[in-house]
Amino acid sequence: MTMPFPNALRDRQLVVIDVEGNGQNPPEIIEIAVLPVDGAVTAEALRSWLIKPHRPVTPIVTRKVHGITNADLADCPLWHELSDEVGSMLFGRIMVAHNAAVERRVLAAHLPDWNPPLILDTLRLAKTVRQGLESYALDKLIERGQLDTAVAGQGYHRARYDTWAAWQLLCALIEDGGLDWPEVVEAAGLPKFLPIPESEGGLW
Repeated sequence: MTMPFPNALRDRQLVVIDVEGNGQNPPEIIEIAVLPVDGAVTAEALRSWLIKPHRPVTPIVTRKVHGITNADLADCPLWHELSDEVGSMLFGRIMVAHNAAVERRVLAAHLPDWNPPLILDTLRLAKTVRQGLESYALDKLIERGQLDTAVAGQGYHRARYDTWAAWQLLCALIEDGGLDWPEVVEAAGLPKFLPIPESEGGLW
């Protein structure tokens, strides 16, 4: 099921993001997918890149997470060859991701000048709208909501899949919760990016 575009998101410039890493510390991005949202979108708007890291992908993340090997990346561009193109799709937009603090931390290390005006986390939103679930993993939430991810052309823990899945989940949670924009921000916004509440009363 593909979710309709929520009224709460109208006139908002968003970008849904997922990154996959090489398993090193600090991590390097080896795959990124970006979905700019200026209204109703289709999978054709979804962009993704494979990126050759400076340090190799560790066997454990290849085996247990995304399945991307060093051989897959051997002929791919380095990050500095793509950073301007990727950055141009991010700057000035509200970022959306599942477990967004992780994506933000990795992206901020790769794009030092990037500072989104707001970050919305579909994990935080899911815990508000669908309380009491055993798992809030992205694939479990997609399965529970019977949302359409086939258009991404990849499986779980690949950047295109996770980006499209996060977008579908965002729409579903907003609709399920009957949320308006301020409620979306309150439920999904990372605390660092939320306005400080005004204290009651005033100066005396």
